[in-house]
Amino acid sequence: MSHTIASAAADLRQGRLTSVALVEASLDAIDRHQERTNAFITIDADGALSAARLADHERGQGLDRGPLHGVPISLKDLIDVRGQMTTAASRVLDDRLVAADATVVTRLRQAGAVVIGRTNLHEFALGTTSEDSAFGAVHHPMDPTRSAGGSSGGSAVAVALGMGVASVGTDTGGSIRIPAAACGVVGLKPSSGEVPADGVVPLSTSLDHVGPITRTVEDAAILYGVLTGTAVTPLRAAALGELRLCWLAGYFDAPIEPAVRQAFEEAQLRLQSAGVDFEIGEIPDAIRTSEVYVDIVLPEAARWHAAYLETRPDRYTPAVRARLESGRQISVARYEAAIAARVDLAAAVDAALDGVDALILPTLPIVAPPLGVPEIEVDPSTHAVLPVRTAMLKHTQLFNITKHPAISLPIATAGLPVGLQLVGRIGQTPRLLAIAAACEKIVSTLSAQGPTPGAKTL
Repeated sequence: MSHTIASAAADLRQGRLTSVALVEASLDAIDRHQERTNAFITIDADGALSAARLADHERGQGLDRGPLHGVPISLKDLIDVRGQMTTAASRVLDDRLVAADATVVTRLRQAGAVVIGRTNLHEFALGTTSEDSAFGAVHHPMDPTRSAGGSSGGSAVAVALGMGVASVGTDTGGSIRIPAAACGVVGLKPSSGEVPADGVVPLSTSLDHVGPITRTVEDAAILYGVLTGTAVTPLRAAALGELRLCWLAGYFDAPIEPAVRQAFEEAQLRLQSAGVDFEIGEIPDAIRTSEVYVDIVLPEAARWHAAYLETRPDRYTPAVRARLESGRQISVARYEAAIAARVDLAAAVDAALDGVDALILPTLPIVAPPLGVPEIEVDPSTHAVLPVRTAMLKHTQLFNITKHPAISLPIATAGLPVGLQLVGRIGQTPRLLAIAAACEKIVSTLSAQGPTPGAKTL
């Protein structure tokens, strides 16, 4: 089984493992899976092995930089690394050689992390399927005919298949949580502003977040501590019997694919049997989410891309260029109204959190969709059909608008992965991680044997 950050750190500290061996194992996994998944744009084998040898030497001299010391991780190819190209999965930036590290890369280097490569994504992070990329589509780790989610699809696939121990992605409308849910790993979007985004190619300066994609909540907490520049402290799971969660109904409860609903309701039943208390709530005006999101993201994206759209329009993939061009048609009045509306939506999320520890809902209302499919029937019983992009963003984009921290956990299933999303209070990401760690113990061991006897669904 692939290492986690925590297990690798323990083995490295006890001398049971070397960083070189850990990096070599990750490179072997890349050799096995890259052709099938197309998860990476750039693989820096020589640089990673050199950094691993340095980490082993430092440990031999008694220097311990923390749990990331000597651990190989990948970076979404929006994040600047000095001396390398940052492509954003686009031919538009094929001459963009970077002179300085992003702040998050500086912090990773200080923590001793080994950067193994740059992962593939939906071009300029403007999509949910990771198929519009100058380097070709990212393919799902379990089924190459399906999407890995996006836009941080390559990062989620890399973590799922042990091509590195963890990854750093970005999330503007769900781009960490969506692929994490689709691929069966953990994805954390911290509160807005906790992780610096300088040196990261922007999509929307108002809504962009940087965060970890990992195998476990414990690993997400470790990587979060490094990315935020705060102390990495041991994660203590919350007490399940003291938790009260709000199950979001209404906008977030339909349509949902039957396989997702079954897995999510079973997870809720198991949490309830473990002592978690539930209530049902709604977010007033959540139906406005998509409208508000579009009226913020697209004008901000079009503004950053203005010069490139004039000088290099033919270098974009057609779908991404069309979306950027549409951002130019959104008026200043619409943009300002959307900025004002986010205040009301944030207050509504705060109200839903009143009296509970976190909100709970499926991360995605569907499992990973087939590549190249523009629409999907979400619920055959009601014949509910949605554009794939709409379906994949529906449960995540609100919390970028409102700045609340959110995390996706995998629910163990017999079929394609399903994600469970928890949303916490602004500025309380560590508390959200503690809640997620407690829930992870229950939902990650979920069986496919049906409802827990004696439990009642909401």
